[in-house]
Amino acid sequence: MPAEWEPQEAVWLSWPHRLKTWPGHFRPIPAKFAEIAAVISRFEEVRINIARPLQDRAWRLLEKAGAERTKVKFYNHATNDCWCRDHGPIFIRNDRSGEVALTDWIYNAWGGKYPPFTLDNRIPLRIGRALGLRRFAAGVVLEGGSVDPNGQGLLLTTESCLLNRNRNPDLTRGEIEQALKDNLGVETVAWLGRGIAGDDTDGHVDDLSRFFRTDGIVSAVERNLRDPNHRPLQENLERLASLRTPAGRRVSVVELPMPDPCFSAGQRLPASYANFLVVNGAVLMPAFRQPRRDAEAAAVLAGCFPGRTIIPVDCRDLILGLGTLHCISQPQPA
Repeated sequence: MPAEWEPQEAVWLSWPHRLKTWPGHFRPIPAKFAEIAAVISRFEEVRINIARPLQDRAWRLLEKAGAERTKVKFYNHATNDCWCRDHGPIFIRNDRSGEVALTDWIYNAWGGKYPPFTLDNRIPLRIGRALGLRRFAAGVVLEGGSVDPNGQGLLLTTESCLLNRNRNPDLTRGEIEQALKDNLGVETVAWLGRGIAGDDTDGHVDDLSRFFRTDGIVSAVERNLRDPNHRPLQENLERLASLRTPAGRRVSVVELPMPDPCFSAGQRLPASYANFLVVNGAVLMPAFRQPRRDAEAAAVLAGCFPGRTIIPVDCRDLILGLGTLHCISQPQPA
């Protein structure tokens, strides 16, 4: 599994249409997806899973957002929801031949929380057929947002998600590690603990800690000692302090501030700047209409990704669905 900063052929999205994902707040979401797709299209191709009846309106929104039409391609793949990072394929690449293939994991909507999900579970199969890529069926429940690789044999994940009994109750920790090694080509699995408040995925790592180079991790921190996120994020930092790459290099950790708490109808939302998306030449960073905090996070990411443009994207509406930029996207490596 390549690191996200390696060259990409395209980014996959799944077009939003499920009103229940944003109860009472769906209206701006398709236009927000069009805006995000338009930004990505400045750097690489955007491939969208979208049922045919939704396509005409989607094209109008994409054109209004300024998307480069030659860089956007629709695939008539019906979905249940829009979280392509989790229901889409996890792409892999053979470093000797250059062949790109895909791994197809079982998707159960984060432990069966949001049925139905049968259409989403078929997306890797349909993408594999559409692209003519080899597909490896893993036979294990896993979401793309629950793992983050450095592209050189080291992978981050969390105990609260992968060891949750609502995923693979018959597998031991060692068997889950072996499935990751067998299917994603990693040598070492580094386990963090818990996720952030409001995260309905049971603690995806892409809201917590992300590699920005093979021996560098940017990790979310909460400075307010009274905030419920302070302790779990601090514990994750403590675990990262002794982490080394398979080659023996110590991993340096850069702290990334959390945004001020975001709420909707009294519910804590899982807003995190760690949910950024790396594309060719740029990093799309979720912003939450908090000028000081947004700017501080953008400065940290600019230091982590020299040579890439940091593009803040207003995700205050998007986070009402409990995810942002990394959650909705799945890069396909070159």
